[in-house]
Amino acid sequence: MNPNDHNQPWARLTAAARRAPLGGETAAPYGFSTRVAALAFAAERPIRSLFERFSIRAVAVAGLLAVLSVAANYSALVPVASAASEDELVAGVDPVSVFLAPIE
Repeated sequence: MNPNDHNQPWARLTAAARRAPLGGETAAPYGFSTRVAALAFAAERPIRSLFERFSIRAVAVAGLLAVLSVAANYSALVPVASAASEDELVAGVDPVSVFLAPIE
């Protein structure tokens, strides 16, 4: 196999460009940009739809895991009322300042 085979399309393209007339029309044909954009979006769609399908499933799984974790830890989230903590709150004692107070 010739090592220059991968450059053959490029060589044909550059040779055709050299043969092209210099004084030709420089504007693209009517509708060319629309066709190029339509082909680009048509080629891009299967990859994006695959990504969308997996991302929607990932959001659903993440939401389910969040709900399950809140349900599993509900007892830790709801404070248990004890008599001592209610008395401290009524008396206006700040538990953080009591904890950080220097030992005498």
